[in-house]
Amino acid sequence: MNYAQTIEYLYSQLPMFTRIGAAAYKEDLNNTFALAALLDQPQDKFKSIHVAGTNGKGSVSHMLAAVFQEAGYKTGLYTSPHLKDFRERIRINGHPCREDFVISFVERMQQGIKDIEPSFFELTMMMAFEYFATEQVDIAIIETGLGGRLDSTNIITPELSVITNISFDHMHILGDTLPKIAFEKAGIIKPNVPVVIGETQEEVKHVFVETAERKASPIYFADQQWRITDRQPELENLTLTILQDADPVAHNFTLDLTGHYQEKNLLSVLTATNILREQGWQISDEQLHSALSKVKLLTGIRGRWDVINRAPYTVLDVGHNEAGIREILQQLTLVNYKQLHIVTGFVKDKDVSKALELLPGFAQYYFTKAQIPRAMEEHELYELAVKAGLSGQTYPTVAEAFHAAREAADKEDMILVCGSFFIVAEVM
Repeated sequence: MNYAQTIEYLYSQLPMFTRIGAAAYKEDLNNTFALAALLDQPQDKFKSIHVAGTNGKGSVSHMLAAVFQEAGYKTGLYTSPHLKDFRERIRINGHPCREDFVISFVERMQQGIKDIEPSFFELTMMMAFEYFATEQVDIAIIETGLGGRLDSTNIITPELSVITNISFDHMHILGDTLPKIAFEKAGIIKPNVPVVIGETQEEVKHVFVETAERKASPIYFADQQWRITDRQPELENLTLTILQDADPVAHNFTLDLTGHYQEKNLLSVLTATNILREQGWQISDEQLHSALSKVKLLTGIRGRWDVINRAPYTVLDVGHNEAGIREILQQLTLVNYKQLHIVTGFVKDKDVSKALELLPGFAQYYFTKAQIPRAMEEHELYELAVKAGLSGQTYPTVAEAFHAAREAADKEDMILVCGSFFIVAEVM
């Protein structure tokens, strides 16, 4: 098989959550353990950091990877889903996994795939672990796929666990209350391994505290360690002034990830960095500041308030649930535009009605669907949108919707693409 044939094989032969939804989700780690045994436990051959959370875990993972890269460490990064090329999921020092490794791994695992019948996520995550072990990375940042407790990534014993926040998402799998969802995310907390919680949320704080106490894991709430005293948002960067605890000396950080919501993610990264330094990782203040100013360049992250054009001002953002949409709306208040055009589509297993109720009624909408089985049909989306007081037109493909928005928008207008990773991916 060549690379294209290998990827098509993975997509067509293995159950894939991002395409078909809950039918691909396995409620145990049996397949993962079986794959790990077949490959001689690659997850035990490199150091790691484990990152979970409803929103922000991708950004935090990329920021931490950038910090380690800038500090001179050979750094693995595993995230999902990808936007354009499968190999975005598996990176070392920002470079996607080699095509020849993907091909050889899949060929080598043919009998194992027949015997174990893994999901797409189970197999490709283990591909990442094997790659990081083979390439002898100094450390790998591992983002969970879904939840934490039963997530396939949860066979690692990391240097540090990070849980960014908890909000409603994947409720049909993780639970219908925030404490239930928090319980699943808290499953990545390991005995005697410190954990950083990004946001102090009173409704779920006790879940993390009790889990950490039970496992003798030091716990740190990032928003109690630092506070932001000033912010200066610009088109290309975001400059923040931050104080740590009672320290009167202010710290200025300039981020190339400009979304307002990156403020919360930064506090998680700063708290994590301090803990890692105490463990012996050599990261200077200069390296930390430098890394955070060029996360996009170092890691290749895309789709987080991703400005792709200036006239009209055009932004791609993968925000796709209630909390993510709220963060996008907060960012919108910082932008000046004449008319707002929103290209959007959702997957069927989200609480789409609640997300639509949050979106502004004054925008012009272009309702569409990504080319995956999970996508909500554009006409069904339109009907829900009308009930939420929104107006616009339907388009059968993302390309047609985005083209229509560009045709309709003046130079002083803004185009926002959001609602799903897959909508953003097809625009890119």
